Amino acid sequence: MSECFVIVDNVQFVKRGKFGWMNRNKIRTHSGWTWLTVPVLTKGRYHQKILETRINNDVDWRDKHWKSMVINYKKAPYFSKYADFFEDTYKKEWNLLIDLSETIIRYVLKELLINVKIIKSTQLEAEGKGTDLIIDICKKLDADSYVHGKHGQDYISEERFKENGIRCIFQEFVHPVYEQVYEPFIPNMSVIDLLFNCGPNSRQVLTGKL
Repeated sequence: MSECFVIVDNVQFVKRGKFGWMNRNKIRTHSGWTWLTVPVLTKGRYHQKILETRINNDVDWRDKHWKSMVINYKKAPYFSKYADFFEDTYKKEWNLLIDLSETIIRYVLKELLINVKIIKSTQLEAEGKGTDLIIDICKKLDADSYVHGKHGQDYISEERFKENGIRCIFQEFVHPVYEQVYEPFIPNMSVIDLLFNCGPNSRQVLTGKL
């Protein structure tokens, strides 16, 4: 829906709550679903920003993640198509969460054939908090519209966007149903669930054009 995707890396890292998906996501299992969580160092770092958040490599999370993927998706139709990327990714030792996140984001967008400009908010030297930060990002990119997620109305001032000549677009995402390895269908899994099950058709599944 956008021409430019901004990775906002200069805001506070949130471990829990409705925004607590920065270091974890769900995958489908034979008994339902489970979390894949990247352990991070948070003790004494409550106000750390995403770009400052370090991975706790004292925990053997990489091997655990990869084995969970293999166990739960090895029978998925397109697992082998994407397996090399994830296996190679988990072989590397990552220190900063943002580096791992950006690597996976860029790969997923490429595989979904979503060709948009990608930039980090720190590269823009964007400043402010909440609505003011988003408006500053938009101004630095000469944007006339901003696409919000479904929780956008919970934390932004639409009036402030209007005052700055920026149109708010609130995403109304309708989750598609597709064939998973296990039944019944469970929505809101990681995008890897879609890729492993639908492969090259994943973009069409998302847009409802399949």
